[in-house]
Amino acid sequence: MFEVMEMDEPVTAGRLDWWADALMTTALPGDNTTRVDMLRSLERFTRIADGVKTAIAADFARSERAGVRGEVKRERVDASIATQIGLARRESPHRGRRRVGVAVVLATEMPNTFTALRTGRITEWRAEIIVRETTCVTRADRGTIDAAIGADLDRIESLSEGQLRNEIRTKAYEADREVFVRARAQAAKDRRVTVRPLPDGMAQLSATVPLVDGVAAYATLLRAADSAKAAGDDRSRGAIMADTLLERIRSGPVPAPGSACPAPVAPPVPVAVNLVVSDATLFGGGNEPAQCEHYGPIPAELARELIPSADREGLATLRRVYTKAGAVVAMESTARRFPAGLARMIRVRDRTCRMPYCDAPIRHIDHIDPAVRGGPTTHANGQGLCEGCNHAKQPDGWTSRVVEDPSGRHSVETMTPTGHRYRSTAPAPPRPMAG
Repeated sequence: MFEVMEMDEPVTAGRLDWWADALMTTALPGDNTTRVDMLRSLERFTRIADGVKTAIAADFARSERAGVRGEVKRERVDASIATQIGLARRESPHRGRRRVGVAVVLATEMPNTFTALRTGRITEWRAEIIVRETTCVTRADRGTIDAAIGADLDRIESLSEGQLRNEIRTKAYEADREVFVRARAQAAKDRRVTVRPLPDGMAQLSATVPLVDGVAAYATLLRAADSAKAAGDDRSRGAIMADTLLERIRSGPVPAPGSACPAPVAPPVPVAVNLVVSDATLFGGGNEPAQCEHYGPIPAELARELIPSADREGLATLRRVYTKAGAVVAMESTARRFPAGLARMIRVRDRTCRMPYCDAPIRHIDHIDPAVRGGPTTHANGQGLCEGCNHAKQPDGWTSRVVEDPSGRHSVETMTPTGHRYRSTAPAPPRPMAG
């Protein structure tokens, strides 16, 4: 049974916790009509809650920026804001940055869209789509699009996500036909390659490139697959395209068709891929997964296959990393900057950025107790951070310290300027053979 609350009584964090506890322990409805009614009410509740979170994020960003003193760079203040929002929502700093950006735009430039979110008419994701698709138009044009959304909210609410994206994109184009020229130029600057793990020892390699280049590359791979299939190749067309892509990356530039002077084929470039594996898995037939840099855990059988084959081809280096009592062995240095060997040990220990909820690649090795305050350059006083999280800790109010953890692994407690504390513990290394 829920408590009745006067409408003008403020909603506090404690009251929200009470509601959350009540939802966790409530009995579920006993018939399908009531189940659907409750789902609809819960959906409205969560949408409105997302609107409140968006309003809080906008107010938090405004307050933090207004309170900046001294010579702290604006981008580092913004990184601090994004990281604090991400931590509070148990999300990565990258996602926190997106949340803050959307919140500020909604609160300052798009009141109708903001109201639609605050009243549960649209989801947080749909609000983000609207903000993202109007990024390149002027503030005035964005206001015009927002007014159109408010005037036809019933229809906007009924659109699918794809339809909404296309509609807002069309309105942006009609408002400023140069918008796509500017957007395309910016998108070209943001071209990138990413990799993400897939099941069964596979990985997905993705390239975000200009449209013409992407289509041309795909057509080239498809043509190579068609030629191979016509010659009797029994691989699938997709497998041929993937193999062709890897062969051309490894071999260097490929001459244009009909070229009289083919470019020389470059030899494969040796690449170090860190694979952390226990001696039990490598030599004793153990089954504990190994840890592959930029990928994550891989089966023991695959690790045993990869190491000998890479070593025969001269394309990989095997480094031994020893562990004791469940933690990577410590190293230290008298230098202020982390030497290459020590930095490598910390990267192997931490694997990804140590800021809670962030899994970005490590870019900086950070002194937990800052070097400017006499913090030592040691294995224990170092942590791997991405560039954004390292910069987020620069404004006043951020502190970190090494704390004991029952597992014996390296653990860091980070305190934000608002006094909230978050703990990050290094992942467990592979277990060595007994004895």
